[in-house]
Amino acid sequence: MTGLLAALCFHAAQDLRDKTLVVWVAPSTLDQRGGSALTIDDGKDRFDGIVFGEIEPKKWMAGSDFYRRTIKDQSAVPVETTGPNKFVQVAISYAGREVRLYRNGKLLEHHTIEGDPQTFGPASRINIGLRHRRASDAAHFAGAIDDARIYDVCLTEDQLNLLQPNKPSKIKPWAWWNFEDKSGKDLTGRFPITKLSDSTQIKDGKLILDGLSSTFEALTGKEVPFKLETPTRPKSVPENWLTFHLAHPGPGPAMPGDPNCAFYWKGRYHLHYIYLADDGFAFAHVSSTDMVHWRWHPTTLVPTKAGHGMFSGTGFYTKEGRPAIIYHGQGSGRNQVSIALDDKLEKWSTPTPIIPTIGAGQDASKIANWDPDAWRDKGSYFALSGGTPGSGKPPTLFKSSDLKKWDYLGLFMTREMPDVRGDEDVSCPNFFPIGDKYMLLCISHNLGCRYYLGDWKNERFTPDFHARMNWHGVDFFAPESVLAADGRRVMWAWCAIQGFSSDKTIQSGIQSLPRELSLPADGVLRIKPLRELESLRADARYETDLLIRSNSRHMLPVTKGDACELQVEFEPTPATKFGFEVHCSPQGKNGFPILVDPDEHVLKLGDTSVPLDLKQGEPVTLRVFVDKHLIEVFVNDRQAAVASHSYKAGDVEVQMFGTGGATPVRAVRYWRMKSIYSK
Repeated sequence: MTGLLAALCFHAAQDLRDKTLVVWVAPSTLDQRGGSALTIDDGKDRFDGIVFGEIEPKKWMAGSDFYRRTIKDQSAVPVETTGPNKFVQVAISYAGREVRLYRNGKLLEHHTIEGDPQTFGPASRINIGLRHRRASDAAHFAGAIDDARIYDVCLTEDQLNLLQPNKPSKIKPWAWWNFEDKSGKDLTGRFPITKLSDSTQIKDGKLILDGLSSTFEALTGKEVPFKLETPTRPKSVPENWLTFHLAHPGPGPAMPGDPNCAFYWKGRYHLHYIYLADDGFAFAHVSSTDMVHWRWHPTTLVPTKAGHGMFSGTGFYTKEGRPAIIYHGQGSGRNQVSIALDDKLEKWSTPTPIIPTIGAGQDASKIANWDPDAWRDKGSYFALSGGTPGSGKPPTLFKSSDLKKWDYLGLFMTREMPDVRGDEDVSCPNFFPIGDKYMLLCISHNLGCRYYLGDWKNERFTPDFHARMNWHGVDFFAPESVLAADGRRVMWAWCAIQGFSSDKTIQSGIQSLPRELSLPADGVLRIKPLRELESLRADARYETDLLIRSNSRHMLPVTKGDACELQVEFEPTPATKFGFEVHCSPQGKNGFPILVDPDEHVLKLGDTSVPLDLKQGEPVTLRVFVDKHLIEVFVNDRQAAVASHSYKAGDVEVQMFGTGGATPVRAVRYWRMKSIYSK
């Protein structure tokens, strides 16, 4: 052992920090992805584990929460080659910021983490099967475990080679399971409570996991007490925080920040979104009278009360008129239904899992228990479960008369549209009537937010149109909608502008501006910013009858700011390209271009191209909302897009441009936008 490694390895007096996870394991298949052979979890979803095939297939890795202690580049790690019933020793040691992965006592990979190592206290728990206790049910480990143990020191290569399964070691394990006892007890007594799911077996001294729903848990009995929390903005708000977009203020990140379960109830709009609370993945709860100004409620839809994590779903109303939610119970393997018990929507009934009755000749293997939606039609409840056609588990449909007993109806859609690839999933679905059609609003994890239009007949959906709403990364993701009090259909989406970044200077859980959706007789979807946003307008300014000379730029002296709305009306023009730049310096530099190209039928936001179908000679009205780094653009009420642009303080000017001909501008209107958080 090198002097540096020896200095880093020390015995943990109470809490566990430096450590070694060791397991003798036989995967039943090498094609499985993302399950764990041994994980330690701090009780708040911070974990370290021996994970198989999550980032790259057939490779062991050091799993951790949001990859904080994981090396993502696994190109140098060899693939596993052992077959079923052949056991291999896999170990991971943690010494300060140094992480080492071993196979049969041979070093496979070594990396240094950027952040601090994770400490595990007395309320920690052990998990085998799932990557962590509330991981997606799609990632269960399949295989056998002969021996699993944890040491409170980081073992060297020589020490690992001396270990033998089911035999004591010179260095005493901090926790140890050899599965010779059918209860799966910890031989050290540190974890006196064990829980095995119904499909988990202990046979012939081995833990047997089926890869579908098998889990093994070991607990100390010292649960972390649940504390009610309410998201709250800090007293000192960072300069780059948004002004008029709803965004999560903490505690914990909203990663994912999917909007969920929206209602209009007793004069208030209610919206939920996912965030990582102290108790795990929970639904934050906000309400509003106008869908613009929001207040946070106490977070009560939490794992401690629900018995599982809270993942995507929607809201609906029962036959008795009560608000109800349907969502995916993270780690439960099921979609769940709960009914509101109070008018503040802060108390909810015990969740009821959707376990459908499978009829003769039906194939239950096609059912994916995934992001659900629910609605009522002709006295019955229908529940849609998301899925991926190419995976063999496409979106499926269920029917109930009482929200308890469900019948499996089979596939939700009669067909797929020709412009949709087979690997595009239907997740975060929301299904509702609009105009004389039905809309399936959803995401594909590859494409982001998208929608179908079609007909709902004979308990099946037949789409006849499909289009995207997201054009870059995960800028517009995980949509949710509500039917407003006056009959308008209003939607939100999660704007994960920085992707799944851990950059703490960028807010997480950013919700798009509310959009009004409508489908008039021409069958073209209309997308407008929520009309109530006009209540935020202040300091109105305008210019009229401008003419932008060809290949020139025109600075607009009346428009400046990084929290504003711009409305620009372009007359029909011979110009080949026209538009304007926001976030410009006083010298007209560094701006972010918003460009219309009629010949190419695109709207361009920076380097992102958005399809734009304009009629010959059609005027163009751009409504642009600038909220610090976040920019939302609406064009002729028929197209909308989101973008982000980093800018320097003071770069708040706007300039217009046109190429290939003069560009007449009927009017430029500007408003400073007031904060939705002002008292």
